[in-house]
Amino acid sequence: MSVQTEGTDTAGEPAVRKARVPAPPTGDSRAPGGPTRRGTATPYLLLLPALLATVVLLGWPLVKNGMLSFQNLNPRQLIQHLTEWNGVDNYREVLTGGDFWHVVERSVVFTAVNVVLIMALGTLIGLLLARLGKRMRLLLMLGLVLAWAMPVIAATTVYQWLFAQRFGVVNWVLDKLGWHSMADHNWLETQFSTFAVVTLLIVWQSIPFVAVNLYAATTTIPRELYEAASLDGAGAWKSFTSVTLPFLRPFLYATTFLEVIWVFKSFAQIFAMNEGGPNHLTETLPIYAYVEGVGNQHFGLGAAISFLTILVLLAITSYYLRLVLKQEEDEL
Repeated sequence: MSVQTEGTDTAGEPAVRKARVPAPPTGDSRAPGGPTRRGTATPYLLLLPALLATVVLLGWPLVKNGMLSFQNLNPRQLIQHLTEWNGVDNYREVLTGGDFWHVVERSVVFTAVNVVLIMALGTLIGLLLARLGKRMRLLLMLGLVLAWAMPVIAATTVYQWLFAQRFGVVNWVLDKLGWHSMADHNWLETQFSTFAVVTLLIVWQSIPFVAVNLYAATTTIPRELYEAASLDGAGAWKSFTSVTLPFLRPFLYATTFLEVIWVFKSFAQIFAMNEGGPNHLTETLPIYAYVEGVGNQHFGLGAAISFLTILVLLAITSYYLRLVLKQEEDEL
């Protein structure tokens, strides 16, 4: 009987076969496991719909508004389908007039006051949510969400009823408490009182966003840090400044940035409350652009004011971002 054996070398030991390594595919010089071209392009493909929507919904209206700002456009041009270019006359008229700079100053002060109140009260309520029990937290968050979800015009109408001159609840309560002179007080008669009512409305609408956002941020803080701080003898205030505040600082920066934009461009609350009155004393830049453009039917002038409003908002936000970045660099 013959036995078939494997080939042997000259020393009689079994021959060792060399494993064949498959050659890499031609046309692809990347190392195995490296990212492919399709994988590299995937993030850009996913961003493409959002970029297209931004260009269509924001980019083109902005370009159109910029073109209108260099035109003399009023009802006569609209009816006759005329396009009259007047260069920078609209911008010259706005910038050389005193009303625009008064409105800019008023808008900046109005935004600053509202943002400070919103961030202070919203932060306190957010910290309160973190300390409450489950049932009380759920009840408070329900109230915050309901206030946040209320439509702007509906909320403004409710505040108009509350501060009505003859049948308003606020005047009735003040009269019952002994301030009889407030029985028929007109809250929309002066600039200060009108801004006070609008500020109360905007702060009431904005606090839920800040409070919920800050409460969510507190849930990311490890409890071990508080335990370590208490072992070191830190009290409530020391724990807040050394543990809570450093974790909340990025959320505070981002939320403040969003609130500056949201308050600065507030239109519905001010216009629905008193249409920028009395005597145009509560007009902010968005109201001023609407009154000059649509109200007075100087559409080119209104477009120029709205474009300058965007530039003022960019200047404010860029200044704020520069301060934030500088503070972060100092902390590093």
